[in-house]
Amino acid sequence: MDTIKAAYDSAPPAAKYRRLAHALCGMISDGGLTAGDRLPPVRDLAYALGVTPGTVARAYAILTDEGWADGQVGRGTFVAAPGAAEQGAEPEYPPRNGAPDATRIALFGPSVPDMGQVGLINAAFARLADRPAANLLNYPSRAGYAAAREAAVRWLGAAELGPLHHEDLVMCHGGQSGVSLVLQTVLRGARPVVLVEELSYPGFRRAAELMRAEVVSVPMDGEGLIPEALDRIVAETGAQVLCTSPEVHNPTGICTPANRREAIARVARRRGLHVLEDDCYRLGGRRGATYRALLPDLGWYVASLSKGLTPALRIGFAVAPRAEAGALRRSAEHGFFGLARPLADLVEDMLPRADTAAMLTAIREEFGRYVRAAVNALGGFDLTWHEEVPFLWLRLPEGWRAAAFVQAAEAEGLQLRTAEDFALRDGFAPHAVRIAVNAQVSLASFEAGMLRLRGLLDNPPERIAV
Repeated sequence: MDTIKAAYDSAPPAAKYRRLAHALCGMISDGGLTAGDRLPPVRDLAYALGVTPGTVARAYAILTDEGWADGQVGRGTFVAAPGAAEQGAEPEYPPRNGAPDATRIALFGPSVPDMGQVGLINAAFARLADRPAANLLNYPSRAGYAAAREAAVRWLGAAELGPLHHEDLVMCHGGQSGVSLVLQTVLRGARPVVLVEELSYPGFRRAAELMRAEVVSVPMDGEGLIPEALDRIVAETGAQVLCTSPEVHNPTGICTPANRREAIARVARRRGLHVLEDDCYRLGGRRGATYRALLPDLGWYVASLSKGLTPALRIGFAVAPRAEAGALRRSAEHGFFGLARPLADLVEDMLPRADTAAMLTAIREEFGRYVRAAVNALGGFDLTWHEEVPFLWLRLPEGWRAAAFVQAAEAEGLQLRTAEDFALRDGFAPHAVRIAVNAQVSLASFEAGMLRLRGLLDNPPERIAV
């Protein structure tokens, strides 16, 4: 332990966990630690170095990710055999079972395939057994969650959020919780107004209604919200916040281009309109700047792990403009004190790992296989899709009304959502359906389901009303 402390104290300046990882790698390279040596328990080494157990756990994670060490559930962390680091072998978490065949397939919302993340999460929970007992005895604290927030900031780093400090971020119970938190923070007055796209994620409306807000829709075209209509409606209603999904619009799947986002941002800046961006459906790289980057004083951002890893954990992230970070944090603390400690520890442990990033890639690629199967079956129709978006938008051909099509699909064992599910009660809804990817059934079953949909599309009912 003293030798490790000396190596840590003399390591080059860096974040504490990186200094420790550097020191341990150096000791392994120099022979001070040899294959099979057990590294000190996380809590013991943390006490000896005067750092948090999370710091040691993150250093050990770097060593295992890079092949210098081997973490063994229930036994500890051991120095790996020579050459393991050069091989760069990553631990494997195979799926427990292949996706089963099925004839009845729910296509209401995306179902994430098990590409090994179940094993990845179970292994992470096992590692949490080494965390201090106090983590499971006390209420969440702002200071105690700093490492988890830092991990989340790095995870979201590619989202082009503008200058971002971990204090700007609040961990919440999924994306819907994040939407509610932002609205609780922003909305003022007895009857505030929230704007949504004329077709939009229903959770926006539900969260606004809980805040006793009036919800008003804004017309859109093939590129998203129409800036001129937005400007007019803000002037008429005095709306305080716009809820939007520019990267992956739910339900149409369109991506709002950069010039349109900039035009919307100009309207928001001139009108003092807050903009809440829901980025929960994006699985791949971004195609444009976030509204938080475009509107440093008015842009809010929400994301989650639900679509990319699993919705079961209910882990989400809400990011405030720098000046509003304290207000967002108070909304969370006054509402539910903070994310459950085991989930925060899981964020801290899992998100920095190379395995987690690799798992996200595998899940995205598996979703892509199903999307391509759907396009092969339905590509002759008016379809909007992208390989990295886990749903498709289908505008129905002449002869089909959305309600009748969904009813016919249900008889074929396929459950879909109509455009009406995404519109306000008195809003416009085209004759279209959203087809979510269910990757928890076999690809063969999914393909067969898509062919059944094609059979319906090829044979619309020809009825003459009298």
